[in-house]
Amino acid sequence: MGIFSTRILLAIDGSEEAELASRKAVDLANEIDSELYVVHVGLLPNFLMGDLGTMGYDSILYEQIEQESSELFRKLVWHVKVSGGTVAGAYLRMGEVDLEIVGLAKELGADLIVMGCRGRHGIRRMIGGSVSDAVIQHAPCPVLVVRCPRAPRRPSELSTSLEEDE
Repeated sequence: MGIFSTRILLAIDGSEEAELASRKAVDLANEIDSELYVVHVGLLPNFLMGDLGTMGYDSILYEQIEQESSELFRKLVWHVKVSGGTVAGAYLRMGEVDLEIVGLAKELGADLIVMGCRGRHGIRRMIGGSVSDAVIQHAPCPVLVVRCPRAPRRPSELSTSLEEDE
């Protein structure tokens, strides 16, 4: 541990963006000798968010989703370790992704949250929202959002990109 105790919380979901975020978090944690914590949140449909006995609640479906999330979680944590990360703690949570990430960051006293961003635009973002935006708004600490480099999406981005290449 360095002079300052630093806790980095890495939120992972198996996406390409989360993979890049994982590499950044491992590199950063190793460089500044920080504790690295990992969280994966199993996404539940809204009707399973209630308590047992709530209308529409299906315990068998909940257990199946939890089991699949647990298997993915083990693989993701293993991948972080194989890439050189020393994991101080790994947490599987079930529920609303942004709330679980922010809640765990508060519990751990995290100094930084690192996560990927899929970069949704338009109707997808309006309907599904942005987990990274919600985490940024409610996090008790700074949030590092890692995005994949992608081809330009809009004509204005294309012309800017072409001008830079010249």
